[in-house]
Amino acid sequence: MPVVTITLMEGYDDDTKVAMATRLTDAVRATIAAPLDGITVNVYEVAATGYMRGRVARQPGAPVRDAETVVREFLALMEARELDKATALLADGCTMTFPGTGPMSSIDDVLHWARDRYSRVGKEIDRIDSAPGEDGTTVYCFGTLKGEWLDGQSFSGIRFIDRFTVKDGLITDQRVWNDMGETMLQDSRTAQAAE
Repeated sequence: MPVVTITLMEGYDDDTKVAMATRLTDAVRATIAAPLDGITVNVYEVAATGYMRGRVARQPGAPVRDAETVVREFLALMEARELDKATALLADGCTMTFPGTGPMSSIDDVLHWARDRYSRVGKEIDRIDSAPGEDGTTVYCFGTLKGEWLDGQSFSGIRFIDRFTVKDGLITDQRVWNDMGETMLQDSRTAQAAE
């Protein structure tokens, strides 16, 4: 069974080392057919004074914020309408694309687009999947939408998928797919039939 060994300079907290070992385990499982309990990851540490490159002692790089945590925080801040804090999680040049729109470059653009669709919306997250890559970590968020239409009627159970790209702890891209348009049309037809 595969054994992965990594050497880090001292200074990383336990959460960072566990995250590193977990991701290395996942990388092995995505590459070869090895059972989970057959993959061993060893993390060894050396003092910064025991690591030198080019006659220069080096310092450990800063740990990167977990991409899933960034996405969950962003969505919670958006729902709570803490827009300045949510904006702080967006990288310069971030684009956000929602159903029926082209790329938008700010939360204000998103709010302007949404004002004719609903008065409030929240997300019930069922699952989050993430995959690190060369351009950052791709995070898929699956679940359902709940909220209130412009006429005051509540809605819930509308499927959504959000795809985020997170790099260096900031969101560089958000793409949204959901059934809100279909649900709005269905609710409108039901209301017309009731008249």
